[in-house]
Amino acid sequence: MGNGATKEVGILLVHGFTGSPSSMRPWAEFMHQQGYTVRVPLLPGHGTKPEDLNQVKWQEWPRKVESELRELQKTCTKIFVFGLSMGGGLTLYTTQHHREKIDGIVLVNPMIHIPLVTPTVAKIFSKFKKMRSAVGNDIKRKNVTEYAYDANPIVGIYELTKMLKITRENLSKVSIPTLLFHSTDDHVLPVSNTEIILKGISSKDKERVELTNSYHVATLDHDMEIIFEKSLTFVQARS
Repeated sequence: MGNGATKEVGILLVHGFTGSPSSMRPWAEFMHQQGYTVRVPLLPGHGTKPEDLNQVKWQEWPRKVESELRELQKTCTKIFVFGLSMGGGLTLYTTQHHREKIDGIVLVNPMIHIPLVTPTVAKIFSKFKKMRSAVGNDIKRKNVTEYAYDANPIVGIYELTKMLKITRENLSKVSIPTLLFHSTDDHVLPVSNTEIILKGISSKDKERVELTNSYHVATLDHDMEIIFEKSLTFVQARS
């Protein structure tokens, strides 16, 4: 836990699809060292085996984030949510429903759509195949892993696309301060995700930072210090 003034500021870190809290741990530890109260939940269907992600309904993810928000509210006067990839989409969804509880969001290569994969397409796919090749561990740094699943659960993707569709339709409800990091070399998500989000949210206070030396999981990559420092400045300025 934190101490002094900063411990009344909560940071909730949300990992990505097929990922785990380990992708967020260095960032969480950095914020924790600055005295903030930090929570890094494991999302339902994650951290066990890929098949488990095929059993989850998308509503379970925001429910988990909301329960973490409630925990932080017990001791914190201000709360910021940091999200990576699907965790970024989930952060946007949560903000749409709880903007009065959240003072700012930091998104790293956030996901808002999977081009050409609508819920309908994903549903058809899932009838024939339960797994496809993995998306995790897109990291430029050598010998680093986010401990992601080694396969991509298709039914889980169907659930994910449903959540993203709703989130995308409601982007204008996001009006709080937003800091967005985008890797120019992201092998998982096209830049359209960043562009749709920045154009769609109604926040006046929004900034986009390009990361030139990281892949998708930038929180563990060469540019992680940039993310840590800029997100710290972002939080300090708004708390």
